[in-house]
Amino acid sequence: MRRRFVIEAVMIATYGHLLIPSRPIDYVVPYSSILELYDMRDGAEPVMDDPEDDAHVKGKIGELITFFEDPLNRKKIERSMQVPWRESSPLILNDRIHFTIVHAVDNAHYGEYFDPIETELLLTSSKLQIPLLSDQFEFQDKLLEARVPVQVYDIEDFEFAVEEGISITDTSQFGDS
Repeated sequence: MRRRFVIEAVMIATYGHLLIPSRPIDYVVPYSSILELYDMRDGAEPVMDDPEDDAHVKGKIGELITFFEDPLNRKKIERSMQVPWRESSPLILNDRIHFTIVHAVDNAHYGEYFDPIETELLLTSSKLQIPLLSDQFEFQDKLLEARVPVQVYDIEDFEFAVEEGISITDTSQFGDS
């Protein structure tokens, strides 16, 4: 069974281990985070602190953009952009990794507490009832503080999330204490 996770596109380029999972994965990506890839690749601001790492990640961002711009993938993405919250057909990277692009729409559900990309990630996770992967501690803290009803895994816990994970029924035992 393929595990599904909501994730920002740049994290896939940044964390190489996400491309070699132990089980089949479907990364669900809000379309707006794909658009961010272009800004990161072409912008003067570094993505990583170390210049060598920055060049490597920008190269990976370029590869990911090329994948999304493939004519077949582009067609699947464009079809999903016709209706809010529509999911694309799977974009197949290899036998273990598929991408699903979602035409997420930021409806300011969480006000100004979360930025637009964060809001789209949260709403996608909530709407599709699938966990979110993040590397941003501040974002994870805000999720807990705001009691947003989504399951989030830190990127460092990726293998645990893939292999075991925590089901919704497991989390219900913790209650609202």
